[in-house]
Amino acid sequence: MADEGDVPEATAKGAGAPVFRAMPGSLYVVATPLGNARDLTLRALDVLRSADVVAAEDTRVSAPLLARHGISAHLLSLHAHNEARRSDAIVSSLAAGKSVALVSDAGTPAISDPGARLVRAVRDAGYPVVPIPGPSAVTAALCAAGLDAERFVFLGFLPAQVKARRVLLASVAALPMALVVYEAPHRVRATVAELALALPGGRTLVVARELTKMFETIARVPLADGAAWLDAEPNRQRGEFVLIVDAPTEVAEAPEALSADVERWLAALVDELPPARAARVAAAASGVARATLYARALTLKPEAE
Repeated sequence: MADEGDVPEATAKGAGAPVFRAMPGSLYVVATPLGNARDLTLRALDVLRSADVVAAEDTRVSAPLLARHGISAHLLSLHAHNEARRSDAIVSSLAAGKSVALVSDAGTPAISDPGARLVRAVRDAGYPVVPIPGPSAVTAALCAAGLDAERFVFLGFLPAQVKARRVLLASVAALPMALVVYEAPHRVRATVAELALALPGGRTLVVARELTKMFETIARVPLADGAAWLDAEPNRQRGEFVLIVDAPTEVAEAPEALSADVERWLAALVDELPPARAARVAAAASGVARATLYARALTLKPEAE
């Protein structure tokens, strides 16, 4: 890594340390606080003060943050519904010698937030993209989780469609890594229950809620008990969540081969019941592991539930 003095940024000499300035024709991807306003870095402040344009996921959220620091910026909205159109306009601004800072409502842009399409368009057009690192819900949760796993896979928000969600979880279930998921309060309980069903192996769940805010909570519980832990206190299902499932502590066994009779029972059950319930009934009747039956049930009726 280069020393700070080697960073190709213009500086303005003043009474204190050198001040970084946004350069013409450059896009700056600026991380902003998750909740605690004092987490904004000095270089982020420098860029936000000097950029010609600040492209914000929601200008109503970013304006108070800028005002808190005495920054009067030209704000431009850039969100999921207008990113393609705005990307063309921002590339044109860069071509005209303007500097642009990209911010999301909280944390680092383009990580489960708008921005990736803009970054790609700017790079394809040949203009610099400069990261201004800082707050990130992923790293904040991971560093306080105390994981056994040395590696992790970031899944972001799980797919809304049931089939796509289950296919994704099945594809990562056997990985010897932690899995990191973002979730909203109205879905967190159902998601934790689904993670417990899809990810066997004696795993631990870390629930990181309202990071850097007044009611920040970081708790470790057995994954199988996660839904009950959320149910035990209504406030535990409020706020914004990072869910981390640690790596399996048990060695996964090869999938159990199903007999012809069990296959017939399971096929009949999934015609009448959701896959999870069909697997539970078949497991009780046959003695075959529920996880094995559930995985097979999903292939028989993947569009269910």
